[in-house]
Amino acid sequence: MLDLNDLAMFVQVVRAGSFSEAARRLHMPANTLSRRIDQLEVQLGTRLLHRSTRKLALSTEGEVLFERYAPALDQILEIGRLHADKQAPSGSVRVTAMAGLFEFFRMEWLAEFYARYPQVSVDFLLDDLPSDLIAERIDLALRMGVETSSGFRVRRLAPSAMILAASPAYLARRSSPRTLRELADHDCLTISTRQGRNTWRLQGPRGTQEVSINSRFAVNDMRVLTQACVAGLGIALLPQLIVEAIIAQGRLIHLLPAYRRSSAGLGLQLVYTSRPPVPPAVAAFADFLLEKLGEALALPAEKPASR
Repeated sequence: MLDLNDLAMFVQVVRAGSFSEAARRLHMPANTLSRRIDQLEVQLGTRLLHRSTRKLALSTEGEVLFERYAPALDQILEIGRLHADKQAPSGSVRVTAMAGLFEFFRMEWLAEFYARYPQVSVDFLLDDLPSDLIAERIDLALRMGVETSSGFRVRRLAPSAMILAASPAYLARRSSPRTLRELADHDCLTISTRQGRNTWRLQGPRGTQEVSINSRFAVNDMRVLTQACVAGLGIALLPQLIVEAIIAQGRLIHLLPAYRRSSAGLGLQLVYTSRPPVPPAVAAFADFLLEKLGEALALPAEKPASR
């Protein structure tokens, strides 16, 4: 049985007028293309092309083969193109993400995505608390420091890192803490949890340490928590990814830089709820997220001010 790929290569060689030009169009080595045509000739038991160093000419048998099969191959390729057009990503992608996503995810990126995929829309649900991804019909989840069910496919984007920060205004009123223990004497800002815990577990020179804090303000939105910290309400434990730019601007000060909360098992992660095959629109937006966030996270961060 004839291999349609070999026939398509033969047609391309005839139309290009040379093996080198056909190989360029097919993105393959010229010697590989020549070998495939040799195999086709052996299979058919006849010479299809007369070759010389300067000229390429069809044999009688080659001319008959070309005239008979070239139109049919064109129709097959056209069917393939039409099918590919129908498979172009389309529809809505439902994404849940941490509330502070757009502190580092640029709106210009979405404009670029929509230009690239005009038939795809994106529905964002921003919340710092864990979601029931199936019940809320989520396609993708972009989370930081939240353990996700192992039943989902997860792509790690960056290790998590939460750092201590306060505003210059707050530190002007209160002395800057010099040790973890001194945090107990400060106003601290926290993310609301159902457990209502008032402790921070941090890694430092002596390993993991737990410190009791006085939570004067709690909220379940990382954006609001960051705003409260910038406004001078107290000291907060914030995602480094979100606050690096704010620290560089001088609106926040990095405190006790030897301490942070981090975990190799958590971090910024992209979670897929769809099992393979992933819908084209979901796959397109997931790849776009990986591309843009991968570029952003690879950029060297400015050295922040610290105290």
